[in-house]
Amino acid sequence: MADYTNLAEERSLDWLWTNAAVTRPTAWYVGLFTTTPTADDGTGGTECSNAGYARQSVTLVRTGQTMNPSAVVTFGPATENWTEVVGFGFWDAITAGNMLAFETLVTPRTLSNGDSAEYATADLSITLD
Repeated sequence: MADYTNLAEERSLDWLWTNAAVTRPTAWYVGLFTTTPTADDGTGGTECSNAGYARQSVTLVRTGQTMNPSAVVTFGPATENWTEVVGFGFWDAITAGNMLAFETLVTPRTLSNGDSAEYATADLSITLD
């Protein structure tokens, strides 16, 4: 189950329990971590910065309590050997922006120069339980 950042939790509480105006993201992006965040505010993590890496735009679909990308998500091709990727996160912008949720990958992966990494929709799921 993914960890929601404090920001995502606060916006959810404001939307559900107050009259506060909450700005909803209009786009979502998934990115990879070489070190998964260690705190609920999303700090302590290191986003991948290897050559050929960029966050990927996703459309999310809901099934029950789980959100998944609507299609396979592909990163790369790597233009150098990548540091092992161990986690993923969802943001509201392609660069910078606000991280909304993060999770450790079930299977960490290292890409070699020229490789791409494909993740099935279930590999990048976030669940609210």
